[in-house]
Amino acid sequence: MSRTVAYRVEGMTCEHCVRAVTEALAAMPGVEDVAVDLDRGTAAVGGTDVAESAVGAALEEAGYTLA
Repeated sequence: MSRTVAYRVEGMTCEHCVRAVTEALAAMPGVEDVAVDLDRGTAAVGGTDVAESAVGAALEEAGYTLA
């Protein structure tokens, strides 16, 4: 079952950051949609069986932090 969860992301400051976060999250298994909002500092991740720990690891690898 697909669901969307919004996460707070720390460290994003520009559109390059938005692209980097989007690409990192979109590459994760099970992810179907990613919507990053720079102004709010959030990333909405939609998909099936996407664990918060995996989201945190993907963000950390890209240079950002799950808040």
